[in-house]
Amino acid sequence: MTDQLPLVDLRAQYARIRDELNEAIGRTLERADFILGQELERFEEEFAAYCGARHCVGCASGTDAIQLLCRALEIGAGDEVVIPAMTFVATALGVSQAGARPVLADVDAETGLLDPQKAETAITPRTRAILAVHLYGQCVDVAAFQDIAARRGVLFLEDAAQAHGASGGGRRAGALGRAAAFSFYPGKNLGAYGDGGCVTTADDAVAAKLRSLRNWGSPEKYRHDEMGLNSRLDTLQAAILRVKLRHLDGWNAARRRLAGEYDRALADLPNVRLTRYNDGAVHHLYVVRTPDRDAALRRLHAAGIGAGIHYPYAVHEHRAYRWLGYGPGAFPVAESLARQCLSLPLYPEMPAAAIARVTEALRTGA
Repeated sequence: MTDQLPLVDLRAQYARIRDELNEAIGRTLERADFILGQELERFEEEFAAYCGARHCVGCASGTDAIQLLCRALEIGAGDEVVIPAMTFVATALGVSQAGARPVLADVDAETGLLDPQKAETAITPRTRAILAVHLYGQCVDVAAFQDIAARRGVLFLEDAAQAHGASGGGRRAGALGRAAAFSFYPGKNLGAYGDGGCVTTADDAVAAKLRSLRNWGSPEKYRHDEMGLNSRLDTLQAAILRVKLRHLDGWNAARRRLAGEYDRALADLPNVRLTRYNDGAVHHLYVVRTPDRDAALRRLHAAGIGAGIHYPYAVHEHRAYRWLGYGPGAFPVAESLARQCLSLPLYPEMPAAAIARVTEALRTGA
């Protein structure tokens, strides 16, 4: 039987940091402060410092983080937020759940990132913000979006769910816009052992609002000033994330090295188009494009290789967002990506021989 090569191997990661994790979990169990406890406070301080932000406010998921940052910035009913047409649906859901309308714009053909010119074209008098996604673990063109935001009087916000440690414009994701949403889903570069998320910001008032909103709209116990959420990052998950944060830069460096090896190995395959990653990328995903994507995926799976698709539908192609009114062909680059994108295995502990194995499986169909 062929050994399986997973898309991501969280067991390999756990094996390397088991003792650190057990100590952190045991410390939290002894303290028994499971909700808004000490480990959460310390993680929020440490992750804010890591990103170069003033505040980090933990919450229950990356989707909630987007909803919370919109609500904290008073983006809601009657407002529009420009987002990329190619992203995980949570980007749109967080905006919708805040009561605002997602407005889509197409992405760049080389990177998959939100195209600044197309995003600016999508701005209307109702637009309050551009929520740019740092897709696949690389930051958008920060200077371009900061310029658009300043000229057009809108907010520049970050969906940094895939970009823990990525940098752009000389700063890390999480400190590039007015606020940023992160996910700590287990498969992320910095992942918990369950759901989790946070919002980072330099704005004291926004941070205070976020802390209230995540906790039933309660600035103090049993006083509820607004209709908030029950969306807190568990103290146990924060303890786990504190351990992992110490390793994040090393893991990201390993991802960059492996991505470079993929680039060299795949460069001569005629039916494989590489994604262009910038120097500050942390390669959450290694994504290529191939015109016969589904056949390539079947070959990889038959060879025991756990490739995936990120993502098989553009946002407007989901039934949940047909009400936006976009038809086929509205966003040709995003639609092309949905048909051709292929995510190859990539994780810090992946053996070097795996890249040759993946390359050979792709070459057989070239």
